[in-house]
Amino acid sequence: MRSTLDKLISYLGLALAGLLLVGGGLLLWGANFTNSNVTEQLKQQDITMPAGPAIEDPLIKPYLEKYAGQEMTTGDQAKAFAEHYIKVHMDKSSAGRTYEDVSGEFIELSKDPNADQTKVAELGALRQSLFMGNTLRGLLLNAYAFGTMAKIMTFASIAAFLGAAVMALLGLLGLQHAKKVATHEPVRA
Repeated sequence: MRSTLDKLISYLGLALAGLLLVGGGLLLWGANFTNSNVTEQLKQQDITMPAGPAIEDPLIKPYLEKYAGQEMTTGDQAKAFAEHYIKVHMDKSSAGRTYEDVSGEFIELSKDPNADQTKVAELGALRQSLFMGNTLRGLLLNAYAFGTMAKIMTFASIAAFLGAAVMALLGLLGLQHAKKVATHEPVRA
């Protein structure tokens, strides 16, 4: 009886090891697919990370210095560029106002027939600049999100492979134990 239970548990452990191997393989495939897609999409944008005087601002330098002059190919680079280069420049040009703030001002001023047309044109240009900056930031932050998901999938695949190895070892040890128990079990008539 004990031998049968040991075998059952051992075979379940081996089946779980197989399942973990398949899951780990799928996770690794997903991580590689996602990583290569992020890299491919970023390479197509042909963005070179700023360097030299372009990153001397203390709001920029600590985040972009390690990537200075590199081709943007990773989600981490995309996040640094979006959050600590584009956003810093957007905030400076708009005095901290958002696209929504500037757009509202532009629409209101555009309705006023007595408005200074130079001011309307300046707000319109700032509005357009903020819109484009927000759009690019959003795209780059999506690359960062997918790059992060690829990292998580990689770690999960490693955990699945380690779990598979442990379960396979335990399953094999269980089968070995079942053989020992079977030779020592009393025979019933």
